[in-house]
Amino acid sequence: MGYEKYILDLTVTENVRLHTNYVLLKLTAPSPLPEMLPGQFAEIRVDGSPTTFLRRPISINYVDRQRNEVWFLIQLIGDGTRRLGEAKSGETINVMLPLGNSFTMPEKPSDKLLLVGGGVGTAPMLYLGEQLAKNGSRPTFLLGARSDKDLLQLEQFAAYGDVYTTTEDGSHGEKGYVTQHSILNKVQFEQIYTCGPKPMMMAVAKYAKSKEIACEVSLENTMACGIGACLCCVENTTEGHLCVCKEGPVFNINKLLWQI
Repeated sequence: MGYEKYILDLTVTENVRLHTNYVLLKLTAPSPLPEMLPGQFAEIRVDGSPTTFLRRPISINYVDRQRNEVWFLIQLIGDGTRRLGEAKSGETINVMLPLGNSFTMPEKPSDKLLLVGGGVGTAPMLYLGEQLAKNGSRPTFLLGARSDKDLLQLEQFAAYGDVYTTTEDGSHGEKGYVTQHSILNKVQFEQIYTCGPKPMMMAVAKYAKSKEIACEVSLENTMACGIGACLCCVENTTEGHLCVCKEGPVFNINKLLWQI
């Protein structure tokens, strides 16, 4: 939590259109990028969009130290994210990072770590998986989407662990939701990390609780300021109302007052 925050002008090295609704934005800096942890996020300023006044909170997808790049997987939803989706190589984007807390690393390497991502919630799972693999673990990734077109970065995930998928239409992996995947009946996991739509995270948390597995969720509450000043991302917890952008976005499920 004690990480220093930076406001940096970063340069776009690449903007990759992964899907009609998703781009992968790669940014670099003239000096080495600051230390960033899996689960942390950035607030990205959107220039050139008259309807966008607030920065956009985007998860840190990956940090490539050799190329001094930070990656952001951006879902094109409104004017702000669409403008970011049009960013060209060489363009400057102002970014405040790293914000929030991070996922808890296991004390010893383990092959029983499950990383569950849904939709754009798969983004922080890639950097988390890479860091876990670097520490000697072999994580299992369980990624859910509507159809095969919505499953992103599968090759990158496969570099760090075993990848299982579910799609609602059955076009890739097993048909259904992540909590219905057969791997959950085959492996007794020791720790679960998840990020995605709230109903999915609640279902994963319910599964974890029923099996008495430690579980951390990365919440996606609306975060306008990123520093705990505007209070629009507050979550009710066992410790009272906490700002997700400052005290989170990662929470142990035991701290949340979810009815699961």
